[in-house]
Amino acid sequence: MMSIRPAQLQEWLQQATAKTPGATPIVLDVREPWEFQTAAVKPDGFELVQMPMRSVPARYMELDKHHPIACLCHHGARSAQVVHFLMQNGFTEVVNIHGGIHAWSHERDPGVPAY
Repeated sequence: MMSIRPAQLQEWLQQATAKTPGATPIVLDVREPWEFQTAAVKPDGFELVQMPMRSVPARYMELDKHHPIACLCHHGARSAQVVHFLMQNGFTEVVNIHGGIHAWSHERDPGVPAY
């Protein structure tokens, strides 16, 4: 499974955009709604989609299988499971954001609260 750190997101976004011209990369936040209210990332060069992990099996068809998707959770465990699930279902450009929003707060945007 492909995994990136939040600090590598910009580089991944550039590569994803080059590979799939015209497709806006997606950061798929699979945390619970209360977590999203506690701390959220600001879309910057990507579309932010909220889909709590437990809803992914019912909702994953809302996503385009050929769009680049980076999955995000609190520390990276739930998002890794979602990456695995999406890849099993034919998604090709999927990565896990290792360290999750916790690492995002330290590596990318200190304005995102750590919790």
